Amino acid sequence: MTATRPWWTSAVVYQIYPRSFADSNGDGIGDLPGILDRLDHLAGLGVDVLWLSPVNPSPHDDNGYDISDYQDIDPAFGTLDDFDKLLAAVHERGMKLVMDLVVNHTSDEHPWFAEARSAPDSPRRDWYWWRPARSGMEPGTPGAEPNNWGSAFSGPAWEYDPDSGEYYLHVFSPKQPDLNWENPEVRQAVYAMMRWWLDRGVDGFRMDVINLISKDPALPDGHTPAHSRYGDGSPYYVCGPRIHEFLQEMHREVFAGREDRLLTVGEMPGVTVEEAKLFTDPARAEVDMVFQFEHVGLDQGDGKFDVRPLRLHDLKASLGRWQAGLNETGWNSLYWNNHDQPRIVSRFGDDGPRYRERSATMLATVLHLHRGTPYIYQGEELGMTNAAFTSIDDFRDIESLNHYAHAVAGGEDPEQVLEGLRAMSRDNARTPMQWDASPNAGFTTGEPWIDVHPDHVDINAEAATNDSTSVYHYYRRLIALRHAEPVVAHGDFTPLLPDDERVYAFTRRHESTELLVLGNFTGEPAQVRLPAGWENADLVIGNVSDAAPLEAALTLAPWEARVHRRTARQGNVALS
Repeated sequence: MTATRPWWTSAVVYQIYPRSFADSNGDGIGDLPGILDRLDHLAGLGVDVLWLSPVNPSPHDDNGYDISDYQDIDPAFGTLDDFDKLLAAVHERGMKLVMDLVVNHTSDEHPWFAEARSAPDSPRRDWYWWRPARSGMEPGTPGAEPNNWGSAFSGPAWEYDPDSGEYYLHVFSPKQPDLNWENPEVRQAVYAMMRWWLDRGVDGFRMDVINLISKDPALPDGHTPAHSRYGDGSPYYVCGPRIHEFLQEMHREVFAGREDRLLTVGEMPGVTVEEAKLFTDPARAEVDMVFQFEHVGLDQGDGKFDVRPLRLHDLKASLGRWQAGLNETGWNSLYWNNHDQPRIVSRFGDDGPRYRERSATMLATVLHLHRGTPYIYQGEELGMTNAAFTSIDDFRDIESLNHYAHAVAGGEDPEQVLEGLRAMSRDNARTPMQWDASPNAGFTTGEPWIDVHPDHVDINAEAATNDSTSVYHYYRRLIALRHAEPVVAHGDFTPLLPDDERVYAFTRRHESTELLVLGNFTGEPAQVRLPAGWENADLVIGNVSDAAPLEAALTLAPWEARVHRRTARQGNVALS
């Protein structure tokens, strides 16, 4: 039965943010030859798939997620020849390479948009969402936008084009106009581009905000929350009316006949468990798995930068709901970190010198032992921490800079705004990869595009690979466990201790093998009582070298994680 499962159910994916991974030419920006030079680090880690954030030509308003040419490589990253060499080297090492697909929007410097904005009667005008000002209002004046939607990057979701007298829609930056997927010519152009990359040898796509491509053509006003200038348009473009139709068409046009070797994952903000079951149901032929955002919003109040303490009960309930919801049909992706999220050891763990490594490995254990495909973000395997930002001048991310400008202009205390940015800014994930203790962490011989974290002197790949007890080698063991033990990839999931605010616990079971997973989410010892039958069960992996034997009454050390194995018995017994 296990042999018939798709290959990616037992795989581990590693995300590379090329701008910050490795710079080969000293210009301060990571590039494709730099990635090629560091492939053995990733092969040694044991990962199966590399996911590249965008490397296409771009003005880099949103660090590459504003693409101006879908079928080339940005000169900052190299050439198509460099890409082909990297792809071949990845395949030689037995790994696959997945590209970022950004087709909800293009750059405003893409030739498609340049032609669209050239004249109202341009043949490509309808490739984007153009609308006149509200009836009776002067175009270009505040409130004259076609509807009241706000942008995800602050401000209105519409940009006025004075040359044509109309507005265009941009759910994100004004330099990221949204494509009109209602137009079949747009869809066919996208599919042709995707086939071009697959024919080149690429092994799949991570699809950026793919559940936003279908909009309600009426573009109605959204509800305006209290204390907001703009309406919430998400009900009209998150999982819009034709989203499943579009993804099924994409599958027929692009992936049919190639599925066995490919991986497709859709990033889907706002997706529900019920929708995800539809998206990932193999019988519906849409995508293999989705990235959902529920668990990475649990420590946020009124907006992303309003940081609240995490309640472990909420995390268990959220992840448990997704485990149960996709148990029979569909598949989960598992992640703590990516290019849009702060470093998990600083967020849910303890990034101080005493417990950084142990909390990092505890978080890794809990995540990787869930059912689904784990994703590792560059530096996560080293236990890299949030950046040391001191002022707004240290930030580079458009979302962070726009939020600061709008919040301060609205009267908020600049220091409080900075406090939220320090905790949650996407730039926390984008500081350069820490390769060694040398100046600029071995990332570049030049001036890095964003500051290197000063803790690279102690936290770096060279030190980690030379230390058998490091976070890096713990990740190697976790990855090897997934490859070797079918229960890790395919076992069912039974949550335990749902109301315990200290210990995360669950079991996995497949055929005759059962695993017990325990993680202490605190810096204090935590007691847990085991059911009969687990005493002295074999320790499979753990992050405390002198861990106490598994007994009925167990005290977990601060940030301790452990996984035990036994032969499964009939019935389910809960922890108390």
